[in-house]
Amino acid sequence: MSRFRRTLRQTFTIARRDFIATVFTPIFLLFLFAPLIMGSFGAIGGLGAASVTDGAQDKTRIIAIVPATTARPIGEADSRLRGMFRSDEAPPELSIVAPTADPAAQARAAFETKDVDASAVLYGPLDAPQILYGPRGKRSADYLGLLAQTTLAAEKLGGTLPTIAATKTQIKRSTTSVGGQHQSAFFAVFGIFFLTLFLSGQVVGTMAEERNNKVIEVLAAAVPLESVFFGKLIGMFGVAVLFVAFWGTVVTQITSLMPAAAAVALGDLTPAVGAPMFALLFAAYFSMAYLLLGSVFLGVGAQATTMREIQMLSLPITILQVAMFGLSSAAVSHPGSWLATAAELFPLSSPFAMAGRAANSPELWPHVAALAWQALWVTIFITVGARLFRRGVLQSGSARPFWRRKAKAAA
Repeated sequence: MSRFRRTLRQTFTIARRDFIATVFTPIFLLFLFAPLIMGSFGAIGGLGAASVTDGAQDKTRIIAIVPATTARPIGEADSRLRGMFRSDEAPPELSIVAPTADPAAQARAAFETKDVDASAVLYGPLDAPQILYGPRGKRSADYLGLLAQTTLAAEKLGGTLPTIAATKTQIKRSTTSVGGQHQSAFFAVFGIFFLTLFLSGQVVGTMAEERNNKVIEVLAAAVPLESVFFGKLIGMFGVAVLFVAFWGTVVTQITSLMPAAAAVALGDLTPAVGAPMFALLFAAYFSMAYLLLGSVFLGVGAQATTMREIQMLSLPITILQVAMFGLSSAAVSHPGSWLATAAELFPLSSPFAMAGRAANSPELWPHVAALAWQALWVTIFITVGARLFRRGVLQSGSARPFWRRKAKAAA
């Protein structure tokens, strides 16, 4: 019986030690409030995505190019017809424009404007209208045809829909649309977030094994510690590039098998800088996002000595990445705002936000400045991480991470 009590007491002693060692740490607070933090960042990201969609919908219009005498009847007919649709099924808002000397050219020019996204445009006499529509504007074109019939029926006071000879023509924009730019911006932010979330966290534990077998001390004696950190970061980045290249090749082959509807949806992704430059900038900003986050994770992970501490660090790392995604998603939906500027300047969110900017703005010079700014912060993070490691681990010989050493000193 006494042996059982002794074993039980030892068991509870070990349990209490592990409980205190886990709970009384700053990282445990992040773990404790993780649902709240993750929920908040998820809501921010969701609001950003919804804002991108809503912003594109607010810019979409159907346009009727009709004389002033027809403007009021067609507007009244539009009001009556909209009452028949549910709010989520209603066509885009109607804009009524007076015709110029060349209505056909005016209708085509409506698809090239930067102010709105024209889904469909009607011009000509209502009994034989000409209707132009974009790649995804077939439903809007049908609505404009019905609108012309309803307007004629009201003018004739007969109540029956007359037969009209509507000519519907699909056209393709030669410039990028606002909706396509917003969709491309969110795609860029989400793509970089997904890749960095999946790949950059691997650098956290790269130095734990070498710390335990003293290899890092040999490396530090042979080359500058900053070179060790940067070399490890570049090595892990090479692994990430190989991963992206492999799956990128697979995905490009799969897209050729997509149905027509999916191909049209991908065709709507129209970045402002053009597809080739956008692909180049996306690759550059993915590289900088990986190097920035990886340098931070490498510096923090170098302070950990066990797999348990590395696992505890994975939560704040994930929270940081979700935070950058949420901030950048909200920023790209409001280009030119203070929120977008803040996201573009903050080092860890800058690659995400600037990739979104490449989709929303055709200017190229800000990207040169942004890449230089991000490269500067990669250097800063590596330098700071190496100095913390040198002063806190190599010189002191302590196995405790810096946050525990500070807590002990304060006590």
